[in-house]
Amino acid sequence: MGLFSALVSLPLAPVRGVVWIAEQVRDEAEREYYDADTIRRQLEDVAEARENGSIDDEEADALEEALVARLIEANRRRREGG
Repeated sequence: MGLFSALVSLPLAPVRGVVWIAEQVRDEAEREYYDADTIRRQLEDVAEARENGSIDDEEADALEEALVARLIEANRRRREGG
């Protein structure tokens, strides 16, 4: 039975490969998105942009709020091991 099911599912092998690659890309994107050091650098960039007038206080506040939310989520994920 194992040989038969292997032969029947053989045409799906490329699909499984594509799914695996997509999962790897997603995992890496999430690691980068929730990397605490990256988020801290982005917070520093926002502070610098605010200081030199590239962005106004309202825009800076919104960006900082989003980055802090990501940082909190990054810390939660790290504590939970994921």
